[in-house]
Amino acid sequence: MAGIAQLNVPDAESATRARIIARNQLARRATSDPLWMKAMVLTLSLGFLFVFFVLPLALVFQEAFRKGWAAYLKVFEDRATTHSIWLTLKVALIAVPLNTVFGLAAAWCVAHFRFRGKQLLSVLIELPLWVSPVVAGLIYVLLFGRQGLLGPWLFEKDIKIIFALPGIVLSTVFVTFPFVARVVTPQLQALGRAEEEASLTLGANGWSTFWRVTVPKIKWSLIYGIILCNARAMGEFGAVSVVSGHIRNQTNTMPLHIEVLYNEYQFVPAFAVASLLALLALLTLVIKSATTWFADRALRNAAL
Repeated sequence: MAGIAQLNVPDAESATRARIIARNQLARRATSDPLWMKAMVLTLSLGFLFVFFVLPLALVFQEAFRKGWAAYLKVFEDRATTHSIWLTLKVALIAVPLNTVFGLAAAWCVAHFRFRGKQLLSVLIELPLWVSPVVAGLIYVLLFGRQGLLGPWLFEKDIKIIFALPGIVLSTVFVTFPFVARVVTPQLQALGRAEEEASLTLGANGWSTFWRVTVPKIKWSLIYGIILCNARAMGEFGAVSVVSGHIRNQTNTMPLHIEVLYNEYQFVPAFAVASLLALLALLTLVIKSATTWFADRALRNAAL
């Protein structure tokens, strides 16, 4: 009897192993898609990216260099073009730091504080994503325009907001406000306050705790939000178009200058400036991908 039991043990182990293998194979078949479906979805995705992203981008650069490299570089010798580039960079340099500070403050309030109106604050953070940029520009015209609510007082004080740099900055800040807050808030909520509370218990003040504990934890998400904010700030058209007045050499940012050139049938200059914006977008995409990779690696290291 003992010999028979010994002979049956390997058979039982083999049967168990076979059942486990069969169950795993069945699970893989149940959760994996057929090869034809994978090929179809991949083809549709790549085709969509080619038609709506790669092809238009290639056409922009083709039109920009249609008359050669010399004609392309000559476009940037024009005073109106260089002014639009510098104005775009100036607006981004003002709007992005402001939205970084505001976004961090809003994210901190939503993630760490309990108060009445917290849900309303969350809705207001999302509001610029749901309001048309043109409507946002009209709001500022109604507030600060010559016939607006504060217009007469501003005119008496000789303060110009609409059709000037302040109006462009305000409208850009409005449409780009959500990006930093929306990226940072979920990470602050996920990380909790244990490390900050430990730092405060050990004698660190609030400012030191923020810079030495909080910022290192959220640095990659913060950089990611700043990148998105900057990309939108440089490419904003609708709100800026309403408040700028399209004054050449004064209030035309790069997107507005491209529209002016195109409407004047200056196609090569228009596409040349557009190619510069496209290069900035590609650079933003590369930095975003690198930031995402570093963030994922940091999360894996923290899990270990």
